Amino acid sequence: MNQKLDLNRKVYEKRKYQNTIDTSFSELTPPPPPVEDTFTVEEFFDLYTSLFYDIPAEGEINSHQFLIQRSSEYIGFTQETSDEIQVLLDEITNLRQNLLATEQQVIQLQLSQSLNNE
Repeated sequence: MNQKLDLNRKVYEKRKYQNTIDTSFSELTPPPPPVEDTFTVEEFFDLYTSLFYDIPAEGEINSHQFLIQRSSEYIGFTQETSDEIQVLLDEITNLRQNLLATEQQVIQLQLSQSLNNE
């Protein structure tokens, strides 16, 4: 039972060893966390439209009230802005009433003039 067995051994220099052999424990490290899917603004609004009636009207978070407050803060819409808008709406209402009264006077003058001409 004499068999000849050839043994070969590779020897690396210290500098080459670190560049050649991977000494990290990659199999033992946990996998990286999954990348969260992001969606476009268009996809967001499609989802918002489909969930519109499922969203509570009022509430501190996750409600239409919350969305309004958050968006109002973002665009700079404050209660002062709302008050200014109300003043302008009141002025528009007043001007419309004045216009209506003036139009009624014009119609009455035209009627009385046409009656006088007959």
